[in-house]
Amino acid sequence: MDLLKAIFLGFIQGVTEFLPVSSSGHLAIMKNLLHMDLDTGLLFDVLLHLGTLAAIFVAFWKDIKELIIEGFRIIGDFFANLGIFFSNAASGRKREFRKIISTPYRRFVMLVIVSTIPTGIIGVIFNDAITLVGQTLLVPGLCLILTSILLAIADRVKTGTKQAQDTSFAEAGLIGLAQGIATLPGLSRSGTTITACLLSGFERDFAVKYSFIMSIPAVLGAAVLELKDISGAALSGSELVNYLIGTIVAGVVGYICIKTMLKIVRGKKFRIFTYYCLIVGLLAVVGYFAF
Repeated sequence: MDLLKAIFLGFIQGVTEFLPVSSSGHLAIMKNLLHMDLDTGLLFDVLLHLGTLAAIFVAFWKDIKELIIEGFRIIGDFFANLGIFFSNAASGRKREFRKIISTPYRRFVMLVIVSTIPTGIIGVIFNDAITLVGQTLLVPGLCLILTSILLAIADRVKTGTKQAQDTSFAEAGLIGLAQGIATLPGLSRSGTTITACLLSGFERDFAVKYSFIMSIPAVLGAAVLELKDISGAALSGSELVNYLIGTIVAGVVGYICIKTMLKIVRGKKFRIFTYYCLIVGLLAVVGYFAF
């Protein structure tokens, strides 16, 4: 892969991963309508996703650090409670158990776990079907139109006040379901999940934060699954450098787009993306029937 293609694909990954325009939908359209060769190989695909993951970590590092710390503390308290249970059973005493979900960040951890479950189930069960529908223009086109509708809703929904401590696990499950459905090509993951968060009454900044942080387990899981299929073909030194530059571009552009999304959601300024997705979606549908 030459340097310009690596930079181009890194830029596309960074933009479409976080702005509500659907990376998978654009890939399907570029392949089917414009006949562009976008084959990157699994290794570069994994690296691009790691680049955008790095952008999330940088943008929300303070929150992610606390989530990691509290996640380990949850595990520690779980095993401590297990020891207390067996100790009580053996001695007949009634020592109090430790409270697992004792802080907002601990609840945040559990909410992300709950959201990840339906996303993972949908991804595993429907992976082949999702890949198949992405080979035509019709489904990506229709899903881009649906994305435009969701973005219009996001701009009009009443601003909520919910943070992690106010969010129910049922709401987290529904948002995770929305993320799973958003694996359909053309349906923007960020647009779908942010809209789901706003409809659940989330405060707007927290909706963006939750949408991007909850994507971390899903993206990491997908990357791990792809790793087993990566061939052992040797890369030249120049190719490896191009891969790394593309990854850095994806991360830098992704970080800028995360900050942009925060401003867009705060200001209810999805309108340009609403029109863009609607126009591209209609063109894809017309292209499907015309060609």
